[in-house]
Amino acid sequence: MTPRILIIAGSDSGGGAGIQADIKTVTMLGGHAMTAITALTAQNTRGVQAVMPVPVEMVLAQIDACVSDIGVDAVKIGMIGSAATADAVAKRLEALDVPVVFDPVMVATSGATLADPATIAAFARLMRSATVVTPNTPELAALGGEAAILAHGCRLLAKGGHVEGADVIDRLIGLDGEIARWSAPRIETSSTHGTGCTLASAIATLLGQGRSLPQAVEAARTFVRLALRDAPGLGGGHGPMGHQAVRLDLGADLRLNQVTVRSTDHAASRAFYAALGLRQIVESADHYARFETAGGATLSIEQKAQATLFFECDDLDATVARLQAAGIVFDQLSTDQSWLWREARLRDPAGNMVCLYHAGENRRYPPWRLPDA
Repeated sequence: MTPRILIIAGSDSGGGAGIQADIKTVTMLGGHAMTAITALTAQNTRGVQAVMPVPVEMVLAQIDACVSDIGVDAVKIGMIGSAATADAVAKRLEALDVPVVFDPVMVATSGATLADPATIAAFARLMRSATVVTPNTPELAALGGEAAILAHGCRLLAKGGHVEGADVIDRLIGLDGEIARWSAPRIETSSTHGTGCTLASAIATLLGQGRSLPQAVEAARTFVRLALRDAPGLGGGHGPMGHQAVRLDLGADLRLNQVTVRSTDHAASRAFYAALGLRQIVESADHYARFETAGGATLSIEQKAQATLFFECDDLDATVARLQAAGIVFDQLSTDQSWLWREARLRDPAGNMVCLYHAGENRRYPPWRLPDA
């Protein structure tokens, strides 16, 4: 099923954040994006030049048009425009029994204010309808802190991107305490416009696909990190992310994302696949190389290796357990590897090697990726 995602947010004329980032995210993750635009903005990578709220009646008309015909599997809320819009949207959401991801947008990446005090005060009603609220550190403080948000009955994803440090730590919190946390090295880039919008839209899409909240957050974080790494470097300020370059990295199990073939002459094999147009991303001591295709899948050549098909899983252990229950025998159960993958191995009836694995961003961006790749 294609998840139907209703996005209630503002438009970013520069295409880096807001509705534009939301649509790109939902589309790349296999969802159908529908929109209720709450405000028009004139902005680019350097800042916001003008904002024009959309009348409440028009926001509601957009929501009603989508719900009455196409239907909705999840909702993402971003820039809300006004206190009146917040109250009206919250009332509409009370009639929808679907996951709601609320990104309480207050300030743009450039520093421009996108929500006045009255609108922020009206966020309380939206939080009562939300499955999860995803504030950054300044927004979390403006909303009264963790306890104040959790008091509305929602769960909280406290994002750590604004906290200084070598690692970014995000925490998923419920009324009973911390549910999960994720830590990953900070990606040094100025192309951070739309990170919050992208994360929230990705979570909504994955929830709409039926994933649990922790699973959705984990996969959404991977999507954001890959989009940051793939940023095209546009504009003179905080540039847009590279949503369009994130391919095959997230989606339904199983995904054929890697093939390893045997080589006898390493240099000749490397030159052959480079001539085909594949981009080399890893080289190891003249016996192993990995290439990336235009679609994001990778091909490895390795001396004396057995040809192997690699299928990526978001939840490797659950996939292995399901297959074992069906009577499939594994040569190797789920094991953490030194190359930062977790993988299990088995053979098909003809004896061909099959590897099931989970690698996240390390599949395309391992620490040893070639500097110019």
